[in-house]
Amino acid sequence: MSKITLVQGSCADQNTDVIVNAANRNLWAGSGICGVIFKRAGLAELTAECEKQKRPLKDGEAVLTSACNMKNTKAIIHAVGPDFGSTPKAFKELYDAYYNSLKVLMDNGYHSISFPLISSGILGGGLEHPVAESTKQCCRAYRKFIGEYPDYEIEVLLCVFSANQIQEATSEFGKYEF
Repeated sequence: MSKITLVQGSCADQNTDVIVNAANRNLWAGSGICGVIFKRAGLAELTAECEKQKRPLKDGEAVLTSACNMKNTKAIIHAVGPDFGSTPKAFKELYDAYYNSLKVLMDNGYHSISFPLISSGILGGGLEHPVAESTKQCCRAYRKFIGEYPDYEIEVLLCVFSANQIQEATSEFGKYEF
């Protein structure tokens, strides 16, 4: 049976088949969780993996690479979330980043995935509640996925890194019944 769990911590620390990188369009090493994942996977190794992908990606797209030097995961999905500072109504693209990651997970035969709160940090731009919005779009994508693929069991960990964000994420997460 599929399940989704809200976790306080880094997605990069979880033991799942796949870890999701909140990627930029060119799949370059960045800051935040992207920087953490590139460092743990090996900057040169993950950069070489990313260079094999067709780039730039569009907001909402997701691609798979190997995990390189990461021992707690088998692969990395790079999901491009929108920059709400420049595209303030890009809610569909944020939803797509989560949903397309779940499709890539299934298409590659994996069953467990660890997400960061995509587009909730610097890319949260002018959103009043970027943590709640990211949590909402993840929950919506999960609900649609399990509805469309009820026989494909998945385990989703939605990771909230900072303690000051967990209350907002928990409040939004509680609005959904799974």
